[in-house]
Amino acid sequence: MCTVSFISRNNTVYLTSNRDENIARRKAFLPEVQKINDTNILFPKDPHGGGSWFIINENKCVGILLNGAFTKHVSTGVYKRSRGLILLEVMTSFNPYQSLSIMELEDIEPFTLILFQENKLYEYRWDGNKKHMLPLSIESDYIWSSSTLYDLQSKNKRENLFKDFIDNTSIQNGDQIVDFHQSNQEDLENGFVMKRNSGVETLSVTQAALNLGTANLVHHDLKEKTINHTALKMTSNLDL
Repeated sequence: MCTVSFISRNNTVYLTSNRDENIARRKAFLPEVQKINDTNILFPKDPHGGGSWFIINENKCVGILLNGAFTKHVSTGVYKRSRGLILLEVMTSFNPYQSLSIMELEDIEPFTLILFQENKLYEYRWDGNKKHMLPLSIESDYIWSSSTLYDLQSKNKRENLFKDFIDNTSIQNGDQIVDFHQSNQEDLENGFVMKRNSGVETLSVTQAALNLGTANLVHHDLKEKTINHTALKMTSNLDL
């Protein structure tokens, strides 16, 4: 929920997310398929609030959450609903894009949501007062870093590292992208795999690979050093 990338290669869309969280928080449940509101979804569940930071649904949609919008905000500590539950509601609706557009977000903590729906990509930000929806080209590559953990200088450094990776790598599969997401450039504060004295660490790397009629999810638990593979059959083929 704190680093997300989008890359499309060889008729496959890859969305990859690093989850940075305090180690005192309860461990997330492994990804599994559930049916909610008549929609099959595949996601790792956060036991703290029951929501998630990464959800695939059967209608060719992927939604990934990052904390914060454009800049670091001061948390009030008390909000109407968790951002993870907002993502769950969005991704189990008939039309996630439309759901985001009309959803009331007053008293919801700022967030960024990356949405891939029907072969279109959107960057959606809620800054606590206003919604910002930006359509993006699926012909381009993108990386996002959470505004609650990474300042502008750190974000720029990460974007430059991502550009170097894209420019110097012939990407043939998702493993190469995961390897990039698991590098820290000897920087425990702001590397892609970080470990801060505050107790915040990169706990997992999750990747969705969408190809034709199937979404494959690979979840790397960096603490347990385990890898979990799960698949979700989509209702129709992905046209790339």
